[in-house]
Amino acid sequence: MNRIEVLRQYIDNILLNMLDVEERRCAYVHLYGVAQYCALIALKRGENVELAIMAGMLHDIYSYAKMDTKNHAHKGAVLAREILTSLQITNEDETKIICDAIYTHSEKGLVHFAFNEVLKDADILHHCLYNPTLEIMPHEKSRYEKLKIEFGIV
Repeated sequence: MNRIEVLRQYIDNILLNMLDVEERRCAYVHLYGVAQYCALIALKRGENVELAIMAGMLHDIYSYAKMDTKNHAHKGAVLAREILTSLQITNEDETKIICDAIYTHSEKGLVHFAFNEVLKDADILHHCLYNPTLEIMPHEKSRYEKLKIEFGIV
């Protein structure tokens, strides 16, 4: 089994244990939706697609596993490292790349390494396209407009 599927099985086990059905649905849609946007953006920008998918699948795992959003990016990076280490599906450099992206993904107003920006932008795309009739959050608007230009959607 490839490592994305190993990680997917692990995440599915966490999500299947969520008691709140609505939260479980949101978790599946968001984690796997962001992972797919990560793949698309990574392909376009020449970043590692496999690691980007893993980062997308793990980026909010802390929020859903613990039902706690406070400081979820930083706590999520720690949990992601624990998960990746226990599954032994990444080497130390790959784990660092993924966990760094998770650690910074809530800092939408700052620019970090190119790989980190893939995750941030995928998160923005998912937020904005999940329900396009909703108003785009002010802190996401600038990134979203840049993404539309990057993908020729204007």
